[in-house]
Amino acid sequence: QVQLVESGGGLVQAGDSLRLSCAASGRTISTYPVAWFRQAPGKEREFLGAIGKGGGSTYYKDSVKGRFTISREDAKGTVHLQMNSLKPEDTAVYYCAADNTGGVHFIRGDYWGRGTQVTVSS
Repeated sequence: QVQLVESGGGLVQAGDSLRLSCAASGRTISTYPVAWFRQAPGKEREFLGAIGKGGGSTYYKDSVKGRFTISREDAKGTVHLQMNSLKPEDTAVYYCAADNTGGVHFIRGDYWGRGTQVTVSS
């Protein structure tokens, strides 16, 4: 089993950038495809994008494509979410999740972190 911990959230202004990190312990994160989600107050959890095992493939929700980038540093046991041109509507708790189905691509979140808060002021 792997434990995931998100970090890097905070309070920023519209137009700023943030890089979130998802660190793994227990097992190496290179074993898993990983995805990022977010949940804003009063809304359902929203898929943002994912990166496959080995980092060879990434895909994103249309609304963040071009602004958000997912990358992985398997040697450091970390997956990142780079967020640029942030907007107030990006305010949410951001979560990473790892897929333990054994495939190359992310299908479902079997392991979850507790989230990190991102607040974007106008």
